Amino acid sequence: MTAFDIARFSRIRWTIYTILVSAYMLVFFHRFAPAMVSGELTEAFAVSAAALGSLSAMYFYIYTAMQIPAGVLADTLGSRYAVTLGNLVAGIGSITFGLAETLAIASVGRFLVGLGVSVVFVGLMKSNSVWFSERRYGSISGLTLLLGNLGAIAATGPLALMLLYVEWRSLFVALGLIAIALALLSWWLVRDRPEQLGFPSVREMEGLPAHNAPRQHWLKELRVVLANRRLWPGFIYDFGITGSLFGMLGLWAIPWLRDVHALSRNEAALYTTVATIAFAVGCLFAGTLSDRLQRRKMVLQSGALAYLGVCLMLMWLPWGPGLSGLLLFGLLGLTASAFVVAYAHAKEVAPPAFSGMAIALVNTGLFLGAALFQPVFGAIMDWGWSGQLVHGLPQYAHGDYQRGLWLLVGFASLATLASWFFVETRCQNITTVAAAR
Repeated sequence: MTAFDIARFSRIRWTIYTILVSAYMLVFFHRFAPAMVSGELTEAFAVSAAALGSLSAMYFYIYTAMQIPAGVLADTLGSRYAVTLGNLVAGIGSITFGLAETLAIASVGRFLVGLGVSVVFVGLMKSNSVWFSERRYGSISGLTLLLGNLGAIAATGPLALMLLYVEWRSLFVALGLIAIALALLSWWLVRDRPEQLGFPSVREMEGLPAHNAPRQHWLKELRVVLANRRLWPGFIYDFGITGSLFGMLGLWAIPWLRDVHALSRNEAALYTTVATIAFAVGCLFAGTLSDRLQRRKMVLQSGALAYLGVCLMLMWLPWGPGLSGLLLFGLLGLTASAFVVAYAHAKEVAPPAFSGMAIALVNTGLFLGAALFQPVFGAIMDWGWSGQLVHGLPQYAHGDYQRGLWLLVGFASLATLASWFFVETRCQNITTVAAAR
């Protein structure tokens, strides 16, 4: 290609990436926002901890169920169709949630948000696999999670500040309008492959043969993905590590810091903000480190062991508000960030034509973990709760949250066990390497 073509290709590639990653930032915002407005939701709908957990987890239920269909959509119809439709549905859901007057309507809105955003991440990762070099996939995955987590960061401290000036209902209506605008941009500017705009594939630009196109019905391809035993450790790994992290930061961390350590919402938000920033930066570091070392399994194992250690420290060390608490929350996010390498691993143990479904399968574990973690954590607290109310709202004690932390440790232990069952790909697709031999 000429210098002009290369510059045009780069501009188009990053335009597509910017639109898709902007939608992904909204995904993260919706994921973590309920923790910050938990008090308003409890007051507006008069719910218990278990009911609040179920309302928040409604997002995760449908998100989890939609991951495999999202992979099928990305591999068949393409990222453009999937993300456009997803943003439209999420926008309608966010507006419904903001206008809801009953718990049932709020649950419908939360359901629609989860349904809409469920296709964004897999569509984005599928797009990355065709618009960026395979050798840099770990790094671009890390950058994607870093930028996506800016949405999560916005849902912590910045959201707490916004709620001082903007009513929570108005905020969710505005987010819905933004999602609809992104849907229009996705349809206008996003394309599924370089070839649709007259460019060669990225592999051909690097002097490599293009990957073979799918040759059979998507249902047969899905069966191949589900039967691939090398993918399931990633499913369990993300279930344990990121499922518990998202479940904790997305709902229970703020009430825990408020009830046990007597912090205000704004003060507690600092801790979840630190954890989220550490998680975001750690994703970029873990993905880049894995690419440079040409190792996947070692990074995943180290991250799981470190995350388990931090969970145990949160449970047993005599930490409190201040430096010790901020340090532990930062380490919690940082150690969990190794999960991003599981996506690169999934792409490298499945045929390239199935990469969307392979990534979706691993991602399903993450959201199944979060969907189970939030209500189970609340149910564990309700199980031994004294029944104390403050201003008509449930008041939970240190022992109630301590029981819930056993669940956090259990999830981390499961991920650590799964990490020993990964295969080392050395940053290559092992299915194509084996076929070439």
